[in-house]
Amino acid sequence: MGFEEMWHDLAPVGRSDASGGYFRQPWTSAEGELRAWFAEAATARGLRLETDGLGNQVAWWDAGSGPAVLTGSHLDSVLDGGAYDGPLGVVSGLAAIDLLRDRGVEPARPLGVSVFAEEEGSRFGIACLGSRLATGSLDWAAARELRDRDGSFLPDALADAGLGEGGRWQALDGVGCFVELHVEQGRDLVDRGAAVGVGSGIWPHGRWRFDFTGEANHAGTTRMEDRRDPMLSYAMTALAAHKQARLAGERATFGRVSVEPNGTNAVPSRVTGWLDARASTGSALQELVEVVGRQAQERAGRDGTALEVTAESVSGEVAFDADLAARIAADHAEGDWPVIPTAAGHDAGILAAAGIPTAMLFVRNPTGVSHSPAEHAETADCLVGVSALADTLERLVR
Repeated sequence: MGFEEMWHDLAPVGRSDASGGYFRQPWTSAEGELRAWFAEAATARGLRLETDGLGNQVAWWDAGSGPAVLTGSHLDSVLDGGAYDGPLGVVSGLAAIDLLRDRGVEPARPLGVSVFAEEEGSRFGIACLGSRLATGSLDWAAARELRDRDGSFLPDALADAGLGEGGRWQALDGVGCFVELHVEQGRDLVDRGAAVGVGSGIWPHGRWRFDFTGEANHAGTTRMEDRRDPMLSYAMTALAAHKQARLAGERATFGRVSVEPNGTNAVPSRVTGWLDARASTGSALQELVEVVGRQAQERAGRDGTALEVTAESVSGEVAFDADLAARIAADHAEGDWPVIPTAAGHDAGILAAAGIPTAMLFVRNPTGVSHSPAEHAETADCLVGVSALADTLERLVR
């Protein structure tokens, strides 16, 4: 079964009829269907499947000896997300193995295709949760206290999905390098006129929770000057984050907000907003968050509200293996592929931080849009990506 057939099979899973976007949240029925699909695809190819208690999966082509080569990505999505973010890397990994076999390649090293759980952090708030736990960069004792929006603890969600518990995954111990293919989440390749690019690194980024508390009161009878309204503090903070990020040339987004008691005719008692911040350097990221936090505290003081800021998930700057990137980018029939950075987080960044030599391939996205139903990649470019990934894996397993 080739790339296009696999892509056709995945297309309906978790797709909204209303928006055309995807709801493939971790440890739900849609995500379970995707894990089952991957297991079936591995079995059909004679690959050995390993799964840990969190639902991380690797399909192994057991060949040769020595440090393994690993590729893959994730199958979960953001809320109302696009089709390509994550699944493109998984399907391309399986298609690349098919292509290597068609070429008669006999690997001198084991080769695996991976699926990491909860990469988006859309359910439990920590991006790359599966790879963080698998590499040991996040401790299970801390992770098991995580709750989703409905108040369910992570262990309960795993139990409901028929899984066990997370933790460091021994399957990664023998991995000598990791290559993740991903749809580009921007327009760099469009501007360059290139179907494929190679990643140089990932901007530092993180998520911070801003909890504003005030005093609930009647929307009609409470004079404006008597209010302690946390919505005002939050609104100014969202505007401040936008302004400061633009001035610094960085990224800041309040994309999620929770209001209590969430009544039309009531002044709220609490507003919680989640800040996603990204910057070109670690110091720039720290400065951006500090400036936004300071302005938020000053506004809260004027509004008679209180503010608590909590860092929920922070990832440092990642520089991918430069020699590996140069080898992958050079000497192709199409010419050298461009080497580009990304401001989006990936499992590749977690594995790189864990000491595994890592590289990324990006496939052109003509819309430049991601985390949205408008996310796209042309089939012709996807097939170039499969070929590029197969070329890369062939070099590495030989």
